[in-house]
Amino acid sequence: MRVDYFNYDLPSELIAQIPLIDRSASRLMVVDRFNGDISHHHFYDIVDLLDKNSVLVINDTKVLPSRIYGEKVDTKAKIEILLLKEDGDSWEALCRPARRIKIGTKIDFSGLLLGEIVSKEDEGICHIKFSYEGIFLEKLEKLGEMPLPPYIHKKLKDQNRYQTVYASNLGSAAAPTAGLHFTNEILEKIKEKGIPIYHVTLHIGLGTFRPVSVDTVEEHHMHSEHYYVTEEVASALNKAKEEGKKIISVGTTTTRTLEAMYAKYGRFVCASEDTNIFIYPGFKFKAIDGLITNFHLPKSTLLMLVSAFSSRDIIINAYNEAVKEKYRFFSFGDSMFIR
Repeated sequence: MRVDYFNYDLPSELIAQIPLIDRSASRLMVVDRFNGDISHHHFYDIVDLLDKNSVLVINDTKVLPSRIYGEKVDTKAKIEILLLKEDGDSWEALCRPARRIKIGTKIDFSGLLLGEIVSKEDEGICHIKFSYEGIFLEKLEKLGEMPLPPYIHKKLKDQNRYQTVYASNLGSAAAPTAGLHFTNEILEKIKEKGIPIYHVTLHIGLGTFRPVSVDTVEEHHMHSEHYYVTEEVASALNKAKEEGKKIISVGTTTTRTLEAMYAKYGRFVCASEDTNIFIYPGFKFKAIDGLITNFHLPKSTLLMLVSAFSSRDIIINAYNEAVKEKYRFFSFGDSMFIR
């Protein structure tokens, strides 16, 4: 399957650079995943659009201020580090420019952290071990910036706008952006309607936003990411399945968590483990019945996932309609409910 099959034309002016003042004021396209019918709404309509016979599942990961800048101790060359995930006593990270570092390179971060490169892999990935006094996360709060995607060129005034209102488990290198549209008021209205909301955690790393650089889908290798599901949530979701309720997933990361678990165990279980599941057309969904998501980059694994949940033709048609109607795209853009 050619990666180009998931391409579409997007004018650059439709890439949202800043979040809306009101999270829930974003537009919402509703797509019938079987026949491709489209209707246009706003996100605050989601309360009415959700079936009462549903449960909602959200990813409560919290974004680390994980982009830090330092300089090599010996040459003072500037180095940018994007922390991806904690790995034993070191961190997996993206290092830029990768050509300036090698194993043993020491990097000073404003005198608050001293990092040493302990291993180096392809595509700018490295492992870096830090020396410091005090608490690491406090140092990171002082040094770090929110790891906004490279297509966002404007500075974010309020760092919390790159967090969901329910973010609670610190550890992500990117936000689960489908959740950015929810407000506490909307979440309360959903609960008042009798729709339970369950939390899972997947810490987003390289697997979610790594570009696809190969020609065919099958050649692409997904990086692993860590997820957690509690016994309480697993039991509730199994019960929902047994009762015939619709499981609505908020975001591709929540979807990957639930489908990875169902593919491995045939049901929801209490687990804390890694997954590198890659979902593209041909995948048989067993866990979810609906998906709330954003509009994704051309030729991305996220676009492949939503295409698998419906069909490539239906999704590309919906994206072309979104372009025509001047929807806002990507992280701070508008949303889609595929049901």
